[in-house]
Amino acid sequence: MNIGQASRASGVSTKMIRHYESIGLVPPAQRRGSGYRDYGAADLHRLGFIRHARDLGFSLDRIRVLLGLWSDPGRSNADVKAIAKAHVEELELRARQLNAMADALRSLADACDGDGRPDCPIIASLETGTAVPACHPGPPTGAIEPPTPRRRASAAR
Repeated sequence: MNIGQASRASGVSTKMIRHYESIGLVPPAQRRGSGYRDYGAADLHRLGFIRHARDLGFSLDRIRVLLGLWSDPGRSNADVKAIAKAHVEELELRARQLNAMADALRSLADACDGDGRPDCPIIASLETGTAVPACHPGPPTGAIEPPTPRRRASAAR
């Protein structure tokens, strides 16, 4: 099958198939007489392995190691488990970092009145790199102050 068919069958884009070939993650496909790449079942299986590993967030370097273990009938499953556990630890760290970022941004969004004024704690925080408390400086620039109550002329007499 050609690269387009291999792409559809494996779920890996043609661009990524070419990239994986260029970095040696996938062996170069056989070529037909016409010069087109020709992929077989083993190629599709390998591409599927890579796609599943990428879906789990493995780096290309780790996928290269996993592919080596996958093709080694004498491999130790302890080696595979160690790679998976290290990846889980990295994912959990990244999840904690993402949650901390979400909490910080949520706090900034909560501090913003969102009332259309130019004062914005979110922008101020991005500018300075520090958390900024809510801005409540008074009426917006150019706003008309509410009228002060006047006494009726007749009541004052």
